[in-house]
Amino acid sequence: MTSTRRLLTLSVATALGLTGLAAPVTATAAPKGTSALTWGACPAGSQAPRGTYCSTIKVPLDYAKPTGPQITLTLSQVGDRDAERTLVVNPGGPGQSGVEAAQPVWASMSPEVAAKYNVVSFDPRGVGASSPVSCGDANKLVKHPAPDYTPADAHAEQARASIARGIAERCATASGALLDSVSTANAARDMDRVREALGQSKLDYLGYSYGSRLGATYATLFPSRTGRMILDGVMDPAVGDYAATYEQNPALEQRTRQFFAWAALNDRTYHLGSTEAKVSATWTAVRAKLRTAPASGQAGATELDDLLASALYTDLSWPDLASTVADYRKGDPSSLVGASKQLAAGAVDPARLAYNCVDDAWPRNWQTWHDDTTAAAKKAPLFAWMNTWINAPCAFWKAPTAPPVKIGSVKVPPVLLLQSHDDPATPLVGAQRMHQALSGSRLVVAAGGNHGQYLFDTNACMDAYGDHYLLTGQLPTADATCKASPPPTP
Repeated sequence: MTSTRRLLTLSVATALGLTGLAAPVTATAAPKGTSALTWGACPAGSQAPRGTYCSTIKVPLDYAKPTGPQITLTLSQVGDRDAERTLVVNPGGPGQSGVEAAQPVWASMSPEVAAKYNVVSFDPRGVGASSPVSCGDANKLVKHPAPDYTPADAHAEQARASIARGIAERCATASGALLDSVSTANAARDMDRVREALGQSKLDYLGYSYGSRLGATYATLFPSRTGRMILDGVMDPAVGDYAATYEQNPALEQRTRQFFAWAALNDRTYHLGSTEAKVSATWTAVRAKLRTAPASGQAGATELDDLLASALYTDLSWPDLASTVADYRKGDPSSLVGASKQLAAGAVDPARLAYNCVDDAWPRNWQTWHDDTTAAAKKAPLFAWMNTWINAPCAFWKAPTAPPVKIGSVKVPPVLLLQSHDDPATPLVGAQRMHQALSGSRLVVAAGGNHGQYLFDTNACMDAYGDHYLLTGQLPTADATCKASPPPTP
């Protein structure tokens, strides 16, 4: 969710299979209903999978000046160009590339849904191939191995706060006026321009995680143009990103206990402990050792914390994490060091910060952050300070807060909400509040805690609800529940 956007982006990319994909091929003809667009090869470096076609449109930098300066959005398309309908997808973030998302979504659809829909996604403004924002050399401010997230004293806390201030300043310098325009409201307005360019009278939409906020914002701004909409892994519309952090902290702690319990059930494989308490003790001991002697001088306790948080979004990551720690305990730190390097490379995510820091008002008095985080750490010691430091640049952000869009302030068409009960990124309370805000919506809750249900969690029950809605436009007659998908095998 908002408070761990960097981790969320990494985790969703893994869960949805959006990394390490092949290069695109070139299209010579436009899909049905997209004659206003010229489709061809995707931009170099986009990692769009083979079979993906890309195009671009221009949108206003400032919608208050629609004929003023324009920026470029890059779109991707996959599927039957003669399909009856088009499904626009956002994979989350904010800051996750949509250009890479179209192919795995379409390829994961049932044959019936894939025959009815082609899939279009796009890099939102400020992201990837769509006029990206930049934070310059801000990554150089984040050193590894990093100090503990929980500051040892006031001096350590102020040192980290100074880094956060430096990141905000570099983002403002490197991005200039573009930084003021990056907001979810503007991304929703851009999405309506995408709908128009596609020649669609209404927008059919699938949004994961942050994409649920984007979709709900679109439905609020353009209710008459909203078609079939699925919001999956639902953000809380009733609280701002700062407050949402404190909803997420205990959810992450609970999910950690579930991971420890799973590792205990598989003690014969990983030898981390035969009970949840013993696995927890092992984990604490590994952290203590890494704190004083980082693996290869690079991966310390904080890097281990990052790996844990990233793995909590889908239990498909649990075998890799357990194996990484087991290998380290046997004297092989290579997996730990490699995974830590991968996370460290994205220590500063300009697009995530750009959206988070302007979508809601953040406290500007650091004492507020200190007091709230200290209180939260009593119940969520592993994650309270982690979430604070991930979002801390918002305390010093240079772009103004965007005018708010109150989700649910107008009546919107029926929306399908999909959610897992123990989701650590977007806790269940947020989906329940979104359900209340969007009158006429239906909420389907799966047991378990994987973040992102439809198409990518091998949960036939949840997929059936999504398929039926996309095929017929009919919501379930009542809210519903599903069993969890099977736990991962060692």
